[in-house]
Amino acid sequence: MVAAGRELAAAGLSPGASGNLSVRVGDRVFITPTGARLADLTPDRLAVLGLGADPVHVAGPPPSKEFPLHLAFYLRDPAAGAVAHLHSAHAAAYSCLPPWSERSAVPPLTPYFVMRVGQTPLIPYAAPGDAGQAERLRELDFPFRAALLQNHGPITAGPSLASAVDAVVELEEVSRLLLLLNGTAPRHLTHGEAAELARRYGSPWDVPGEAAGRASR
Repeated sequence: MVAAGRELAAAGLSPGASGNLSVRVGDRVFITPTGARLADLTPDRLAVLGLGADPVHVAGPPPSKEFPLHLAFYLRDPAAGAVAHLHSAHAAAYSCLPPWSERSAVPPLTPYFVMRVGQTPLIPYAAPGDAGQAERLRELDFPFRAALLQNHGPITAGPSLASAVDAVVELEEVSRLLLLLNGTAPRHLTHGEAAELARRYGSPWDVPGEAAGRASR
């Protein structure tokens, strides 16, 4: 977590004291503390929570206020081993725009987005740390490992911290490309192309047919 935090901060994806990371180890969740800069994390200053419907602060400093979102991913997906949440500029900007479809705010613009991220729903706005927003994320009845928090930014999960970080970086990159293409009509991958990549790489993509949302921004 310390190394990942420094990597994300060095890449300019975690401005100021924004962003938070967590890793699940058994029934414990190690998470960055509230107000922490990802560049300044240390192993002895991580918060530890007990995983459950009523989380318990087990050790360390107070956890990030966003801990309900992290726990929501762990509780909805037993395969989730880590979560990354950033305020990276392009993904945060894209979260302020209307979603491409009901199941994915982001269209299948590139193969690597489909392979590394998959469908990414837009979660309606709520104040940071809102438990109701986390519950909405947890209760969505289709598979996903990433979401855009409306007017806020990206959050991703993965079986490992490396996979969650790879996904949040890829989500930032596809958001950057989409903003560069704003006002144009770019080619998206077809449903068949996206579905084949998802099948091959085990990523969640079950947007039915061509999305009902807009083709471009």
